[in-house]
Amino acid sequence: MPHFHRRDFLASLAWLTPLGTVLARAAEKERTPAKSVIVLWLGGGPSQLETFDPKPGTNIAAGTSSINTSAKNVQLAAGLEQLADQMQHVALVRSLWSKEGDHERGTFKMKTGYSPDPTVTHPSLGAIICHDRPDTSVEIPRHVSIVPDQWPARGGVLGAQYDAFKVFDPKDKVPDVTPHVPNERFESRIEDLKVVEEAFAKGRGKRVDATGHKDTMERARKMMSSDQLNAFDVSLEPASLRKEYGDTPFGRGCLAARRLTDIGVRCVEVTLGGWDSHANNHEITKRLKGTLDPAFAALLRDLRQRDTLKDTVVLCVGEFGRTPQLNALGGRDHWPHNFTAALAGGGIKGGTVVGESDPAGGKEPKDRRAAEDLHATVLKALGIDCEKTFRSPIGRTFARSEGKPIDAILG
Repeated sequence: MPHFHRRDFLASLAWLTPLGTVLARAAEKERTPAKSVIVLWLGGGPSQLETFDPKPGTNIAAGTSSINTSAKNVQLAAGLEQLADQMQHVALVRSLWSKEGDHERGTFKMKTGYSPDPTVTHPSLGAIICHDRPDTSVEIPRHVSIVPDQWPARGGVLGAQYDAFKVFDPKDKVPDVTPHVPNERFESRIEDLKVVEEAFAKGRGKRVDATGHKDTMERARKMMSSDQLNAFDVSLEPASLRKEYGDTPFGRGCLAARRLTDIGVRCVEVTLGGWDSHANNHEITKRLKGTLDPAFAALLRDLRQRDTLKDTVVLCVGEFGRTPQLNALGGRDHWPHNFTAALAGGGIKGGTVVGESDPAGGKEPKDRRAAEDLHATVLKALGIDCEKTFRSPIGRTFARSEGKPIDAILG
């Protein structure tokens, strides 16, 4: 007799309404939520046609060919051969859309799920996850941005303590965590600082406490002496594994992200910039896929081999897509009307595709999904209620996400 998991059995009875509804909810409660998120941020806006949504043989493909993958009836653009072997673990949302076609505004939209508002700074996805899933055992920042661009993830109204901690190429040491003087002198400086701070705090207790300065100093000192900083050091991994990820800052960033989530870091954003292909689109995307493909594929293999892919959501996306038509310079311009995101792990149903773009290059895809739906999906995968609100320091309330989870890709 084949073995059936109780959760699968409950889900299979969902057609028995209303009993099915009750059983489906019971199965939902049984799902073990993911613990962390790794965001592979493709800064500049990658062309969907040269990455996750090829249209071979059409005018809009402009010569871009496709390759088959390990997922039935799912193709990727040529140049992503290693990722193609992992597609049975990856879901694609090919019908994303946004109203934001500017780089800064599009980045804000995709990182927060909200369009920019001059009256408020919404928290990024990683900030919300860190806020809602605290872990006191982690002594280093739980929200990290590796090789960040000019718009790293922010804490927004949740506070600067939820801003992403920025580091660059993991082959280098983490900056600003090692004292530049002998330890004895460093400790003496800390004691001298305490004298000054205590004198300043007299009569200003509440105002001083409100700055969070004392807490920030304590967390910084704990981090500086923590062995968990070794998670950033990818040189501790075997040379063969480092080679799989690729000898690039992005590849090393993906390996560091895996190491960081191993110790409980909630969200790591790794940036691969340069996708703004207004000219020479095919050459630019070919070069960048040479970096993305081995790193993305190695990350999925590594997580699977460690049996932690189920605990880690991997999201790969940029701020928007590129126009179906090439311009006079052989480039593709900004196109927020229809683009693609790739997701894996954390209960995501691999080998699935949601939505379908127009092979003629129109603006209306099938099963159109708002950008904020990605956030709602990831939050649900982590067991976070996206409809739950939080309150800003001035009393305004906001939902964690205004999107709707894409249940078709949630296993």
